[in-house]
Amino acid sequence: MPAQDIPTAAPWRPESVAPVIGELRCVQAAGAELGEGLLWSVREQALYWVDILSRQLHRWDPRTGAQAHWTFAEEISALAERARAPGLVVTLRRGYALFDPAVGGEPRYLQQPEPERTGNRFNDGKCDAQGRFWAGSMDFACVASTGALYRLDPDGRCTRHEDGFAVTNGPTWAGGDIGRRRHLYFNDTVQGRVYRYDSDPVAGTLSNKVLWKQFAAGEGLPDGMTTDALGRLWIAHWGGACVSCHDPHTAEELGRVTLPTSQVTNCAFGGPDLRTLYISTARVGMGPAQLAAEPLAGGLFAVELDSPGLPAHLYGG
Repeated sequence: MPAQDIPTAAPWRPESVAPVIGELRCVQAAGAELGEGLLWSVREQALYWVDILSRQLHRWDPRTGAQAHWTFAEEISALAERARAPGLVVTLRRGYALFDPAVGGEPRYLQQPEPERTGNRFNDGKCDAQGRFWAGSMDFACVASTGALYRLDPDGRCTRHEDGFAVTNGPTWAGGDIGRRRHLYFNDTVQGRVYRYDSDPVAGTLSNKVLWKQFAAGEGLPDGMTTDALGRLWIAHWGGACVSCHDPHTAEELGRVTLPTSQVTNCAFGGPDLRTLYISTARVGMGPAQLAAEPLAGGLFAVELDSPGLPAHLYGG
């Protein structure tokens, strides 16, 4: 459907370091229950994203408007393109799997790292520069602290790094020089906390965990996030109706994109020059009155920014 222009608020000064240079627009009024998993394919020049609770993977070509979707037997939450083979590596309810949209069929599981945690499902994730896929699990009810952070290596080995989260989101990387990111950022969503770890890019290990930002009451909760080419973090606010931009060192807020719906779930850079920030949202749990007040809840949005993002890393396997 044609894009729908929506005025965007500009709560920062024009000379600020994180200006939005375009108008926010709804590019797909998809009505997703839980939109997530945004991935811009550089080689296809198309956007992949998921509706977790509807168990669907979507593909949208902004040049032609062409859309496609695939429905699975269980929830799908995050994805990455493969470097040495066609198709995607994805996270399903129980772990990591392979799926090729060109072929279809059922995904093939690679790892199911927590079979004893029957109340869990996997949630957000992405690859690092070394082709390792980092993803977190969570309690389906968003209550028990049974979620963990995992790393899937290109050779298929899976390692648990952190534990004890009700809902996990992220990660993203920043700090140091752009080519060799030295910090991993990871969200403990229910507690409103963003943690920063020292990240060893060779060993794939984490150390020196610190609380980087505590979200205040009324700000919403930190959901999915990404990093731009200047090293700034962009964080979706669940319940906060915005995506905020932050200094990677101080966590100072540098600006924000305000949305017309409260449940903002994820963001990723895309477009030919990677200057378009795509933003997913959700409508799960909304009653009739709230849906009437937020008719674009569950929609996919886009806005042009002053700095490009970075291309999504490929899974090395």
